[in-house]
Amino acid sequence: MNGIGDAVVRIGPVLAIAIGVLALVAVLVNRRSGLATDTLVATLRAVVQLAALAGVLAVVIPHLWASALFVVVMAVAAAWTSARRIRPKQSDFVTVARCLGPVAAPTIVIVLVLVVVGVLPARGIAVIPTAGILLGGAMVTTSLAGRRAHDELTTRHGEVEAALSLGLLPRDARFEICAPASATALIPGLDQTRAVGLVTIPGAFVGMVLGGASVWAAAAMQLFVLIALLAVSSIAMLVTVELVAREDL
Repeated sequence: MNGIGDAVVRIGPVLAIAIGVLALVAVLVNRRSGLATDTLVATLRAVVQLAALAGVLAVVIPHLWASALFVVVMAVAAAWTSARRIRPKQSDFVTVARCLGPVAAPTIVIVLVLVVVGVLPARGIAVIPTAGILLGGAMVTTSLAGRRAHDELTTRHGEVEAALSLGLLPRDARFEICAPASATALIPGLDQTRAVGLVTIPGAFVGMVLGGASVWAAAAMQLFVLIALLAVSSIAMLVTVELVAREDL
């Protein structure tokens, strides 16, 4: 195989072997943390899901309505993933539906606005990747913020009770305790934005340059992606903390 793919990595049997060895290393290293099985399952799912994604995108990208439907499917999957992380033993339909708020709502609103104002072309090839990137960022932030909020409320339960004894409403007492800790969910996104061009060269930038775009166009696109991710993640974090403070998540 020649072209853009081979410009990044050489596609062939050696690549398959390298992927297998790297996956094995991750599994073996994660045995100590008890995440070996999760690592193996994640690897196998990535193989199957990426193969399925390639086939599905070939069908849905030419049709805007099909692309929109695919984005909805991605949003539900992202909300389900966050629900499982936040409430491992209670990831029922209600929890998943509530996770759609911080995970999916910011992304869908921002993508729709960008399409309406003309920044984002109303085509599947533009909408699906953009929505996927933003959904992924919101999903990670929601999961981290939700877990940190619940952990903080558990370990600092006495402080919540003290705040209630002083007359604070339950929502306000819980919010004051869990909000600062949950804000750490934004650190990965902030560090990624700070380090871009110095430590990391993101995939969107590389892909556009390899596809023939100018380096300036690629830089503008990457800046858009990073700032949009920050916006989506910030909203996701705030909504997640609010839901946890209200005991709705």
